[in-house]
Parts: sequence; C-alpha cells; structure tokens
Amino acid sequence: MEAQPGRTNRRRFLLIAGLPLLAAGGLTAYAAWPQPDPSRVRVRTDLKPLESRFGTYVGELAEAHWLGYDIDESPGDRTIPSPDSRIRLVGVARLAAGGAAAIVRNAEYAFAPAVPASALPAPLEKYLPAGAVWQHSPQFDAYVNRPQSDALPSGEYHIDEARDLVRFDLVYLYT
Repeated sequence: MEAQPGRTNRRRFLLIAGLPLLAAGGLTAYAAWPQPDPSRVRVRTDLKPLESRFGTYVGELAEAHWLGYDIDESPGDRTIPSPDSRIRLVGVARLAAGGAAAIVRNAEYAFAPAVPASALPAPLEKYLPAGAVWQHSPQFDAYVNRPQSDALPSGEYHIDEARDLVRFDLVYLYT
C-alpha cells in the first residue's frame, strides 16, 4: 500500500512525536534524581569500600571523596527496610599515577570526550577540579557493572586522563 503525498505514516508519526517525549522524560528523571539529606551528609574519604566495589577495574585508588546513601530512604525514616535497597555511590577518586591513561588507552573501550549526565551532590562539588576533561565509555561501564555476588550495579564512570581522576555515579541494587 503506497502512502499518499502529504500524509505521514503511523510509524513515522510515532517516531517524530515520541523522540521529544522520550528526551523530556530523560531530563525530568535526572532533575528528580534523589539527593542525600543535607543534615545527614558526611563526605567520606575511606578507600576500602570503593576498592572492594570497583578497584579491580580502575586500579589502585590514591584518594577519594564520595557519598554513599540509600536513595529510597526518606529523611528521618525509621521503618522496616525495603527488601530491595538501592545504594548510590557518587564521587571522585584519584588513581595511582598513570592509572587513568592505562584505562583510557585500552582500544577495546573506545573512550570519547563526554559531559557527565548528572551533577554531583553539592557537598562533593568542591572536590571536582575546574577544567576537568572527562572521557566516557559505555563499553567500560558495561565491563565494570557486571552483576556481583551481593548486588547488581549500574551507573557511569568518567575519566580525566591528565589528572588521573575517575568520577563515578553508581547505583547498587541489593535484593
């Protein structure tokens, strides 16, 4: 059946109408991303929890500033915990000298310049260097975010090769 001139077929119409709606939905989701309760926030600098989660993939961590919190917990919520917990780990860590270059230069990951999709929570902004040049690789994210024995991770890693930094924004689903 041939389309008549001036008429848009249904598939094309859905594509034209759906893409802006999908983009708006994505932006709304990032704007509504749960933020930690400022009265209970403590920027952490301990490395062991991060090394146990992704140190195997990024190498030795020299220092870190990060937050870890349950994104489903309401401030002051002292009820029975949900059977599924979603813990957000977000922050910036310095790798050992040359660590970022070793990751970025692995052709398998095809890192490319990118702007992180979500902003860091306010308490972490002062630890983010001005002028950082971030690179991202969906292939590296997929490699690192493989299911673990106790959790299902998801999220993104951005690397600044010149400063040996990794910026991470992850959610671990514990079931």
